[in-house]
Amino acid sequence: MKNKSLVIMLGIIVLLAFYIVGVQRGLVNLSEDVNASWGDVEIQYQRRADLIPNIVETVKAQAIKEQEIFTEIADARSKLAGAATVEDKINANAEVSSALSRLLMITENYPELKQNQAFQDLRIELEGTENRIAVARKNYNDKVNTYNKKIKVFPTNAAANLLGYEPFPYIEAEAGAEKAPEVKF
Repeated sequence: MKNKSLVIMLGIIVLLAFYIVGVQRGLVNLSEDVNASWGDVEIQYQRRADLIPNIVETVKAQAIKEQEIFTEIADARSKLAGAATVEDKINANAEVSSALSRLLMITENYPELKQNQAFQDLRIELEGTENRIAVARKNYNDKVNTYNKKIKVFPTNAAANLLGYEPFPYIEAEAGAEKAPEVKF
């Protein structure tokens, strides 16, 4: 009888070990999917950060009196460059988005700027980048959703806690994003 109990206990331990190894492999895959997806978001953020000085200089040449928006964009870009954590980067990019939307609204009041081909090209590049950022953010949030659900569901949550897996943060819309930004002159 003792041998049979020992074999059963050993069998349960082996099955549990295989289960934990399987869960760990699955979580590593999901975690790496989230990290790769975040990398895609960062690539688009960098693309936008690289375009910002060009569009700012083009607009500056046409709209010198709008100094406040240029300062705001430079400050937001500095925060973006100094952001270390995912949360810091998400918040810094929200500030960049807000400042850029104000800049683009300001440009509507400068007809000669609208006719400037260099500005038009940069604006199209920036709009395309904003669309790419939106897609990359959605893909990231989809991966985070899959991963976070996996680590919260029993029995995977027990193994995830044991192995130290933590949820990833979502990229959320900035408070008040449902309203168009207001630009006053």
